[in-house]
Amino acid sequence: MEKTVRPFGIKDKLGYMFGDFGNDFSFIFAGSYLMIFYTKVLGFSGTVVGTLFLCARVIDAFTDITMGRIVDKVQPAKDGRFRPWIRRMSIPVVVSSSLMYLYFVKDWPYPGKLAYAVITYILWSCFCYTGINIPYGSMASALSPNASDRAALSTFRSVGACLAGVFIGVVAPLIIYQTDAQGNQVVNPVNLTLTVVVLSVLALICFALCYFLCVERVSFDKSQSQRIGFRVMFRGIAENKALLALVASALLLLLASMLGQTMNNYLFFDYFKNARLLAIVNVIGVAGVLILAPFSSKITGKYGKKEVGAAGMLLAGVIYLVLFFLRVRSVPVFIAFFLVGTIGMGAFNLVIWAYITDIIDYQEIRTGRREDGTIYAVYSFSRKLGQALAGGLGGFVLTAIGYVSEASSQTEIVSERIYTISTLVPGVCYLLVFLVMWFFYPLSKRVVEENAEILRRKRE
Repeated sequence: MEKTVRPFGIKDKLGYMFGDFGNDFSFIFAGSYLMIFYTKVLGFSGTVVGTLFLCARVIDAFTDITMGRIVDKVQPAKDGRFRPWIRRMSIPVVVSSSLMYLYFVKDWPYPGKLAYAVITYILWSCFCYTGINIPYGSMASALSPNASDRAALSTFRSVGACLAGVFIGVVAPLIIYQTDAQGNQVVNPVNLTLTVVVLSVLALICFALCYFLCVERVSFDKSQSQRIGFRVMFRGIAENKALLALVASALLLLLASMLGQTMNNYLFFDYFKNARLLAIVNVIGVAGVLILAPFSSKITGKYGKKEVGAAGMLLAGVIYLVLFFLRVRSVPVFIAFFLVGTIGMGAFNLVIWAYITDIIDYQEIRTGRREDGTIYAVYSFSRKLGQALAGGLGGFVLTAIGYVSEASSQTEIVSERIYTISTLVPGVCYLLVFLVMWFFYPLSKRVVEENAEILRRKRE
């Protein structure tokens, strides 16, 4: 640690929060509205969109791990090991994000529209977003060696994601959706494109704040990491029980949350018949994180990150299954249950990024190698895969339940099926996350404290 560097503090926390702000202006928006753009503006079937999302994840399997290895191998620049990538990739990621939502493409021939969707989505998802997200996520372990500081970074990152979600969830539906002459809810393609452009500018500002406010203080000897090959690396990762448990949880969590975000658009569009209510629902969707954030450090310090996260998933799973069995028609009742569920999800989301730094420490103790970028890349790929499965499954499910993209309204049977998917799938997935974290994730409060002490003595 450089003695001349200012101590870890609020600037680093805010900078890290703004970094997730920047990422989620494209990530959350894509999870919420890219399917809408593809189906309702470009006219693709759910099957076509689902196939695109899943095929892109095959490419991600290579680009994510490759980026993680690059981060681990390349010698640091003057401004650190991770921060330079934020500087290099911020403009490419916001430009590629904007290119995915060009409204005038709807008038192109179908082959042209399909080629456009494939090229722009893969450019953003597999290359540009990967190029900034993996260094950003890996950077937490370099900002401070202190476990409580890293837990605070996880909290601030989650708050950043929530604030981005509120901004997108409240403003976007009011701008993107409108009512036509027949009283049906429709998408305004021009407004959708303009919204993305504005979000891209805001994302660029957030990346700049992240770069200038964060300072890397911890450096590690990368010589061992540079000598090992992919075979040794993958064997080490495959034997990391904590990482495997978190990867499984991430797949289930993203499948539930991203599918929920995607299906909520159709739920309020076709089941509750009021898409503008999404603005209220999206605000409530982040309430759990914002309610628990001020108490997160005390709660996890007393009970442990594993224990708090698992309990949150149990609560969320139960709430969604109750909603499934009740078949709620009243929007206020649905929102009341939804609010309680967000508290459970918030408990998990506040500590999810701290799990990664704990796993990186756990891997170093097991293997003697520090592999920040690689570990985060594996986890990042699992999140992208969960996102793709949610988007892909959402597309396939829409087709399977008889959803008609060209129709201004859906049949009652299709609307009921949308409600079933929106509640049953998240409920089951959240309960499975609880089981995985409680029974298979080994880093309990006691183990994390022991690992921190071992590494502290090692670096003295």
